[in-house]
Parts: sequence; C-alpha cells; structure tokens
Amino acid sequence: MNVMEAPRLDAAAHSVVMGTAGHIDHGKTSLVLALTGTDTDRLPEEKTRGITIDLGFAALDLKDENGRTVHIGVVDVPGHHAFIHNMLAGAGGIDCVMLVVAADEGVKAQTTEHLAICSLLGVGNGLVALTKRDAVSPERLQAVRRDVRVITKGTFLESAPVIAVSARTGEGIEELKRSLVHLALGVPQHSTDTLLRLPLDRAFSVAGFGTVVTGTLRDGSVQQGDTVELQPSGRVVRVRGVQVHHHPVKEAHAPTRAALNLVGIEVGDVRRGDTLVQQGTFVPAKTVDVEVTVLPGVRPLRHRGQMGLHAFTSESAATVLLYGGDEDVKAGSRLARLRLKKPMLLVPGDHFVLRQPDGIIGGGRVLDASPMPRWRKVALRQWLEQIRNASIPEQLLLRVQRHGLEGISLTALKLETGLREDAISRLIATLIASKQVLGAKIDHPSFDRFLIPDALKKACELLMKELTKKESRSSPRAELLSRTRLQGWVFDLAAEALRQQNRIRTTGSEISINTGDSAGGRQAEIIKKLEDLYRSAGLASPLVAEVAAALRLAPKDASSLITQLLRAGKLVRMGSDNLLIHTDALAGLKSELIKLHGQTLDVGRFKTITGLTRKHAIPLLEYLDRERVTVNKQGVRTIL
Repeated sequence: MNVMEAPRLDAAAHSVVMGTAGHIDHGKTSLVLALTGTDTDRLPEEKTRGITIDLGFAALDLKDENGRTVHIGVVDVPGHHAFIHNMLAGAGGIDCVMLVVAADEGVKAQTTEHLAICSLLGVGNGLVALTKRDAVSPERLQAVRRDVRVITKGTFLESAPVIAVSARTGEGIEELKRSLVHLALGVPQHSTDTLLRLPLDRAFSVAGFGTVVTGTLRDGSVQQGDTVELQPSGRVVRVRGVQVHHHPVKEAHAPTRAALNLVGIEVGDVRRGDTLVQQGTFVPAKTVDVEVTVLPGVRPLRHRGQMGLHAFTSESAATVLLYGGDEDVKAGSRLARLRLKKPMLLVPGDHFVLRQPDGIIGGGRVLDASPMPRWRKVALRQWLEQIRNASIPEQLLLRVQRHGLEGISLTALKLETGLREDAISRLIATLIASKQVLGAKIDHPSFDRFLIPDALKKACELLMKELTKKESRSSPRAELLSRTRLQGWVFDLAAEALRQQNRIRTTGSEISINTGDSAGGRQAEIIKKLEDLYRSAGLASPLVAEVAAALRLAPKDASSLITQLLRAGKLVRMGSDNLLIHTDALAGLKSELIKLHGQTLDVGRFKTITGLTRKHAIPLLEYLDRERVTVNKQGVRTIL
C-alpha cells in the first residue's frame, strides 16, 4: 500500500483519535514527531527536563491505497508514573492506541500499566511500535518482540502488529504509517445517535480571538454559532469558531480532536475536566451505579473504600459501595455504587479507571448515572443485572419499567441515556409497536411520554378504587387526581382507557362510574367532535361562540366540555377565555420555530410565517414568550 501525506482536510474522511502509551523515555514523543512533524512537548519544563509532563497533540493525515483520506488525531501522553493523572486524562477519549516499547530497554512498569489502563477504558484496537531499532542487534529486537507477545496475550493487542522503527533514521516509519491506516479503518464508527459531549483538556487565550478550548469530541457534533453549556458549572457560551486538525470548519463530528473559540467566558473560568454539551441535555451526577473490574494481583475492593475515579478528562474522589456477593467476584467483576465527591458528567456505557496513591486498582463501565431514589437494594441489584448486558432498545424498556406509575418523558430518557430525542423515538417505536410500551403525546407532535401497560392497568385500578370509595360513585377530576397521586398525563390515559371500556363517564369536570345509561357515550362523542374541530383549525382557532354554533351546543355546555379538554391537556388557553388552540398545533409550531433558533421576528414576520391575522398572532406570541420559546425585547422576539 502506498501511503502519502494528505494535504487538505477532507470532510468525508475516516477520522479516529489515537493515543500513545508506554514507559517514560521509550520514544513516544520522538515517534510522534517523526510521523507528524509536530513536537508535542510544548512546555518549557518539558524541554528542560527532556520528558513529557502533560498531554501533547498532533494530527496525522494519510491516504489509503484507494485514495481515501484517513485523519488520525494523536494524543501523546506522559510515561512517567508521577504524571499518571495526565496520562489518564488523555487516554480517556481515544479510539485506538499505539503502545510504544523501546527495543533497548524492553517491557517496563508503565508499559504494562498503560496497557491495563487502555483495556479498562474499553479501547479495543491498537498496535505496538518497537522504537530505537537502530540501537540494538537483531537478536535483541526479536527478544523484545517475544516479551511484547507475552504481556499482550489475552488483551486486545494479542494479535496486533508489532512494528520496529527508528525515529532517528526513519527506518520502519513508512511501514508504521501503512499499519496506522489499517488500524484506523478497522476502528468501529461512532454512533450518530448520541448527544454532544466534548470533554476539555486545554484552555488558552489567542490574541484577537479570546478563549480557545480543545478536547476530543467523543459524541455528537458541534457547529460554528452553536450556543452550548459548560458542565458542571452550567455556564452558557457561544461557539464563535471551530477547527479540526488546524483547519477551520463549520461543523465537527465525533470522533475527532477539535478546537473551539468561545464567546462569553474567560480562560480562567475553564478547567480540564469541564465538558461542553448542548443546553439542557445533561445533569452532572454525584452517584452512579457501575460494573467494576479489579486488575489481577490487586487486593479486592473494600465496601466503603475510598479511591480516585478518572473518566475522560475528569477526576474525583469516590466512595465505593459494593452490591452482590461471591458470585460477582468469581465472574471477575462487581456491581457497585460510586458516590463522587464532586459531580461528573457520565452516561451509561462510559468507561472509567479507579486509582489509589500506590497505583491503578481497576476500572469499569457506567450502568446508570440517574439512580432511582429510595429503591431497595435487592430490587436495584436485580435491575442492574438486567441492564448489564441489555441491548439499547431493551435498556429503554427497562428504564420505562422502573418508573412504574409515574412513567417517563422523552426529555428524561434523553438525560438518562445520552441519546438524541430522534434516536430514542426511533428505537422506542418498536417497543410501542409490540405493545411493550405505551406512548402519549403531551408537549410534542410525536410520543413524548412513556408508560408500560401494567402501569396503566394499575392506574386504572387505582382510579376505580377511589371512585368506589364514594357513595355517589362520582368525584371531581381534581379531587380524584389528588387522591390517586398520579401524574396528570397518566391519570388522563387511565381515564380515557376506562371511558373506552365504558366503565366511567365524564360530565363537565365530574367523573363517575358508568351505570349503564348512554349519556356518557353521547357526551364522549360530542367531546371528540369538539376536539377534532379545534385540531383541524390549527393555529387559526375559532372563538367559543363559533364552536358552540358549529356543534349546536348551548354556550354553557360548550364551555363545560372545553374545560374537560383543557384539563386533559388537549387545548391551551391563549390568555383569553374566548381563544384556545389544540396542543398538536402548538407542538408543530414550536418544532418549526426551533429550526429558526437564534433568529429574530416581529409581528409582521410571524404573521407571514403562520398566515395568521393579528387577532390570533398577538396572543400566540405572548404564549410563546411565556413558554420561553421566544424572548421579547421591545417588540422584537428572539427564538431561543
């Protein structure tokens, strides 16, 4: 294969992030320089002492035999044990690794430690570079190869290429580049279903631009002009510019190294370990449930033991609370809860390393970063065992199930899983189709609330039980809602199910057990016609008097039925007793306006967009202001 340098950034290229690993003074930085032309030792102290202290970064752009561009973002880590926290910050975001072993010294302490760390962090692809081949005999080189095969046996590097190189003479560099292309193309593609997460490892100021941050983009994408959130502080900032591999781009996609020019924050307010996310998508956790693996030869974990947790570029002290018994130990892993001293942004599937002052203890994988409060230990352990090896759709089902009668919203599922809303909707559609999950439309044109059928059945039983407690077998909706303690939307689902079964009827706000007369059925038919009228009218909603005339109802009866639709969340009042709009129309409008995020509009433009008259436009704009869809400044509204 003829590998040559790629002169330009190709947006359609295959992109990966590779880390170095290995013992101090084994030539990691010199090898990166020979490969990329970049000296990653940037600190004066590193130059003075001749060792790598902090993370260094470089870019390697190659082409395969078919002319396809391969972008490799390189994270060069320190090999000295004293700087292991910096190595962990760099290794946390890599897709593959280049383990570096010096041919003259062979396998050393940090060779095996770094290999163990990469395994704990879920790295599944890599190769081994034997440096300083010009300094040893062929016999010595072969001996080191054998030693490498011994330490990599049973690891993800067991069958990896072992390539001898010399950064000084250039021997083996072209062969290494060819292997790096193969390595990069063999790394599995990142899912496009995940939300933006950019853990930061550097922040600095550039004259004329201000604050610049860098990190390994692990999930999602970020665009020039985006408004993002810095966690765990919650600071909101704007992305003025984006660079990938030193090239300005409009948008960066995971996985890649990225540099962002931020507006609205000073360099001193950004720290390694902070993470950039989309607004309102994540809440940092202080309690996480995990699967933990302890390294061979390390003493077993102690219940309530204290240690350091490292994930991506973040670290925190953690208390380990163990679940389960001896069967977990025999299986090589334990279920545990970690209580963190400071909040960290973690989602299911994230890998981490546990460390004590005398070395790496082990690591593991996050199973849940949103633990349910007040769950009994036995039930919690059973749930964790179920989700441990579940597929993504199965995990969604388990998350809906555990919320029981309360159900769960699309927004909450997004927070729990780190998945995009459209991905959740697509994945959960199969569960709805197979009737394992029930969906409800509350604040969105598509399903945005979820409940399992057994929970709905229990909600129906609870509602009927409360009705039978009353001698009249009848009760106002508000009183029933309070006594059942159900979520409003779950209550309405249960009431609708019971109405369809002809077990209850509603008269105004009164809910009664159906005694067999047909009055309830006739009223349900009228309510359906009433709702259909508002739904078909869209945003240009009729006045109440017009509705009453269309359905030949007395104004008083029309108002009573409209009240039921309001309480059921089907209609929304626009600040006037006479003007109401169906929630489907409002959800559609919000969805369209979100596409115009950041743009401004006045009454005239809004009328043009919606086709409404001023009579409907003004109350609707005031509603959007209240809902924080828009913000009004002297008659000009900005779409949030």
